[in-house]
Amino acid sequence: MMMKYMYLLVALFSATFAFGQNAKTILDQVSKKYDGYSTIQSDFTFKAAQSNGENYTDKGQLFLNKTANQYKITLPSQDLISDGKSTWSVLKQDKEVQVSDADNSSQAIGPNNIFTFYKNGYKIGSAKSELAGSAGKLTAIDLTPEDTKSNYSKIQVRVNKNTHIHDVTIFDKSGAKYTYTINTLYVNSPIANTAFQFNKAKYPGFEVVDLR
Repeated sequence: MMMKYMYLLVALFSATFAFGQNAKTILDQVSKKYDGYSTIQSDFTFKAAQSNGENYTDKGQLFLNKTANQYKITLPSQDLISDGKSTWSVLKQDKEVQVSDADNSSQAIGPNNIFTFYKNGYKIGSAKSELAGSAGKLTAIDLTPEDTKSNYSKIQVRVNKNTHIHDVTIFDKSGAKYTYTINTLYVNSPIANTAFQFNKAKYPGFEVVDLR
């Protein structure tokens, strides 16, 4: 379930805004600022709240080379690696690697359309101010998918006073809620090409299933 929404995390990672402006204007500014980033690195926290009351927390890292549509997401149980042409989904507990073609289309939410995906297929709610403890004042924007067959009912993005995303919450139609909190953010720092290449030697004994 966690990996199901990792593409959404990649697609919601850096923001700028001004309090008092409408949500569409804020998101347009987000897109403009992101266009100036060539790479992104971040540590994040993932929290899942299931409808049956069960909760789960994990931490991960994101590495993104936007210009080449390359990214890597690492979690204790899973890795997701893309060199822009192929994507490797590493399921550590199952000792299996699933290989598929990278989806760089404008319809898929991914590195090639970060902070522009909302322009088609989403209804943008109003921007509202919230107080969130030590995080201080945040601006929250709800995005609702127009496709009624979507697995989630809405996505909420909250932006802090430093003009970056504080957290992203995905509301699943099953009643579950998934929250990604951005702990650190580094932009335009060099990232080695090897970060986006699958190295089978790092996963000895894993079965590679090619789905291409």
